Amino acid sequence: MDKIEGGVLDGLAVNALNLTLTRSTIRMLHTSTWTADKVNKVHDLVICLTGRAEYEVSGETFEMKPGRAMLIPAGERFVGRSTSDELYTGVAQHFRAEVFGRMDLFEQMDCRIWVDLPRWEMIAPLARHYRETAPLSSTTFVQHHIFMVLLIEFVEAAFIRWRPQQDVAVNNPDSLSLSVMVAASQIAADPLNPDTVDRVLGSIPYNQDYFRREFKKQVGLTPPKYQEFKRMERAMALLASGQTVKQASAFVGYDDSYYFSRMFKRYIGVSPAGYKMLNKRHQEGAFPRGEEDGMAVFPLLRQAE
Repeated sequence: MDKIEGGVLDGLAVNALNLTLTRSTIRMLHTSTWTADKVNKVHDLVICLTGRAEYEVSGETFEMKPGRAMLIPAGERFVGRSTSDELYTGVAQHFRAEVFGRMDLFEQMDCRIWVDLPRWEMIAPLARHYRETAPLSSTTFVQHHIFMVLLIEFVEAAFIRWRPQQDVAVNNPDSLSLSVMVAASQIAADPLNPDTVDRVLGSIPYNQDYFRREFKKQVGLTPPKYQEFKRMERAMALLASGQTVKQASAFVGYDDSYYFSRMFKRYIGVSPAGYKMLNKRHQEGAFPRGEEDGMAVFPLLRQAE
């Protein structure tokens, strides 16, 4: 499984995903006699708040219960029925999610149809608010952004892997950008493995030299340097948590802590010891990155004083 540190969609550019709510939110309120048998033209994300129901989707039968979310893929027939005396309630939202305006997001990945949302205590109030405030016959700016949070929670829990890029049509005008996004996500998922870059690039259906140039153009670093930067990001978290320079160095794969310190300063702009001091200043209310608005810019613009 490609576990993505920081988020499955971290390799996706900010404006690369187009989310469209294709109809008003369905406020599910089903009695014990409720049944359904239909096909939707677009994706449908269902989140259960109370009660229970049984669904059959893609030949798989499973139970919906509070805290569980389900994606019914576009064009997929599903059969559902209530299985409890308690009202089966929740939200169902029809939507499209397209990468670069052309490619369906879920066609680019393998994911589970249903999951138990791992942060349900946090998500439950948001899902209830989403249901209670949904207009009966329209979608709103606020609904759009709340749903994005719910959708990301589902994707984070349901994601299995990005589909091999050989299976993606390379003649699509945006397929190269998608391949760069997937490669960046896979490298970020496993930056401590020395074979990561070779493994990731080996699955890309493009000329290696050409792809490396495009990767640097879009990401700002070559694939090996991007992996090194991700190692340094992990080291930053370790240093901020109180680990020593030697401990952080060993964890991210450097036997020589002095060499690690040089590489850390090259990518982050300050030594590991200096970063620990800057982080301490940040905890005390200062802006250790030298940015009054708190934005991180690497290498860091202002070193430790």
